[in-house]
Parts: sequence; C-alpha cells; structure tokens
Amino acid sequence: MEIVIRTDKLSKHYGKGRVIKAVDALDLEVYEGETFGLLGPNGAGKTTTVRLLNGIIKPTRGTATVKGYDIVKQENEVKRVTGLLAESPGLYEKLSAAEFLEFMGALYDVPSDILTERIEELLKLFDLHERRDYLLEGYSRGMKQKVLIAAAMIHDPPILFFDEPTSMLDPRAALMVKDLINGLADRAGKTIFICSHILPIVEELCDRIGIIDRGKLIAVGTIEDILTQTDTKTLEQAFIALTGGTEERELLAWRRHENAEA
Repeated sequence: MEIVIRTDKLSKHYGKGRVIKAVDALDLEVYEGETFGLLGPNGAGKTTTVRLLNGIIKPTRGTATVKGYDIVKQENEVKRVTGLLAESPGLYEKLSAAEFLEFMGALYDVPSDILTERIEELLKLFDLHERRDYLLEGYSRGMKQKVLIAAAMIHDPPILFFDEPTSMLDPRAALMVKDLINGLADRAGKTIFICSHILPIVEELCDRIGIIDRGKLIAVGTIEDILTQTDTKTLEQAFIALTGGTEERELLAWRRHENAEA
C-alpha cells in the first residue's frame, strides 16, 4: 500500500523559556485508502498535528509529506490534495448551502463548469439537494456539519482530515455524521484522518489508530495490535496502561459521554 502521509520527527514547540512541546518528534505513516484515528485527551497534540499536516502552521523541526508533497516547501500542493473539517470551522450562515459550496470552490480555484457539477454531486450525496437554496442559519447542527464536510470535499481531495467531527452534535446528528464518514471511506475511496478524544468514534470508524499524549505518539496499530501490546481487553484499559493511568478521570468522562449518546 502507498504511504500518503509520512512524518519524520515532526515537532511543534511553543515558548522560549518554558517550552511547550505541543507535538514532539512524531513519526507516523498513514496508508492510502485507510481510515486512521488519532486518539488522545484534550491538549494532547491532535489538532496541532492536523494543522501541521495541512500546512496551516510550520513545524519547529522535523519533516512531513502528504501525498508526496513537503508540508513546508510545497504548502499549496498539500492544500490541493487535502480537505479539512476543523474542530471550530467558520460557516457563513447568511449564505445558502449552494452559495457556500460555490464560495469554497472558488477558494480552491475549481473551474466554474466543474464546480457546478461538483456542487450538484455533493448536495445529492449528502441529501441536501432539496434545501440547497435555504440559508444555513436555518439548518440544524447535523445539517451544518454535512455542509462543512461537503465543503472539505469540494475540490475532490484524496485525503480528508476530520478534527473532532462529532463535537457539539446531539446523539442523532453524531450518528448521522459517523454513518456519513463510514460511507465516504467505503464508496469514495478516500484516505481519512480522524482526530478525536472520544473512544467509540475511533473504535467504530478507524482501521488503525495512534494514541498521542503530551505531544508524544505512544502507540500505533490496529486496536487488536494495541490490546496485544498492552495485554489488555479494551481500548480504555490500553489507554490507561499506556499513559500510566493519569487520564482515568477523562476516560470516565468519555464513558459518560457515550452513555449519554446511547
């Protein structure tokens, strides 16, 4: 399988006196067509990793390539082959869904004839065609998330990044988004990179996962691989074993979150 994301000691540090190592010497490979999940508590370095891999911020040291393009030297090429659903994305709610997708397509310089077809294709794919001309301010949270995912795909990138894709969604909308991501992986053949602090999200959606804590990637593989490495029976237990148990309260919060969604 082709490696489409590769990092070599990728690091992002902040501060001059007391240095904060948001991402520290990250070595990672993600393969074409897989759904990869980066799991970790809030502040572990997940969003920083995504921002680095999309060329939004520059690394302190180390290198990375996305689809063969260097994230520093070929920033524009990287942005053409990736689509990003950020954790707190901007949405122009005075536009309709069709207008917002047209705006996003223009940002990526999608030719107008191709853009028209692409908008129609995405509106149908996400079951938004009948509400294409409704203002986004009248959409539910789940429908807005659909539009944002469609916007990330407007230029038909081979790699999609989803940062906390079910954040702030009610249980029904979260289930809809999970089903949508599953469908994209199965039908569209995209490589999908998901960041989440919610265990069931990565368990249900991902082929392989990485666990990051305090900027360090401390485990990577299939869930079965990680359970074997840690001699545990559940991903929760594996996470606690790998992090020394310091995040147990957060794991209990994840469990309560999942019970609330059930």
